[in-house]
Amino acid sequence: MQNQASLQETKQHGAVRFPFNIYPCTIPGDFPQVALHWHDSMELVFVKRGAGLIQMGTVTYPTRTGDIFVFSPGTLHALRQVPGSSMEYENIIFDLELLGGAEDLCAEKYLLPLQSGRLTLTGRLSTNDLCYPKAAACLREVEDANRSKLPGYELIVKGELLHFLALLIAQGRQHLSAETTDTQRLKALLQWLSAHSAEDLHIADAAQVCSFSSSHFMRWFRQMTGQSFVAYLNDYRLNMAAEALHTTDDTVLSIASRCGFENLSYFNRAFKAHFQMTPREYRRK
Repeated sequence: MQNQASLQETKQHGAVRFPFNIYPCTIPGDFPQVALHWHDSMELVFVKRGAGLIQMGTVTYPTRTGDIFVFSPGTLHALRQVPGSSMEYENIIFDLELLGGAEDLCAEKYLLPLQSGRLTLTGRLSTNDLCYPKAAACLREVEDANRSKLPGYELIVKGELLHFLALLIAQGRQHLSAETTDTQRLKALLQWLSAHSAEDLHIADAAQVCSFSSSHFMRWFRQMTGQSFVAYLNDYRLNMAAEALHTTDDTVLSIASRCGFENLSYFNRAFKAHFQMTPREYRRK
């Protein structure tokens, strides 16, 4: 999944009338990490090989091959590398409106509560869960249909995703949304950061957004994200720059400036340390 310029990701996944897509990804092969963010779509992460770390809300989980992570709309989440390891996974993203519309009983009972946060599903399925074999089979059918795109594949995708959600709901492990004051405050901070990331930001500025002292803010932010604010801001700016290198023809100098790096030499060094290649090498790749 490509990183977007806003911490609330707004990228269109798939076609407007069929909002669904699958992204095969590798950390750190494609990018060192996926920074903490959220969006209005459903997201499923199906770990195919290797090991990594996945943060959901404020909790970080080590991953194993076969794990399935379920991010309901609005769920803060991030993916990170385990030092010395890589993680290959399928990133399945779709809008819930794909599965049911107005005057639809399924939408009324299940999809709208999921979309609004009144209902969330279990966030992680492992190979030990009773419904795992059937749930994993649903996702493999989705992957195969999307790969072949034979006539009618959209019906298979829609049907298997509904089956997958039904299996989770049948487990009886759905629960009320875990949204807290801290996660709401963090979302507000990330929105502020997305609007001001190119400016000369300091810890005191971010602390003021949260109505915290600087010292309390630093402890709180690390507890919430697993990173210092300075490290997070630097990673976020570098991910913005990588996206711009991938999607625009702008010069490296203009991209660096637009992403908050006033010194081109420092930007080049930081980018190479983060992505193991220079900005120009990244663009060619």
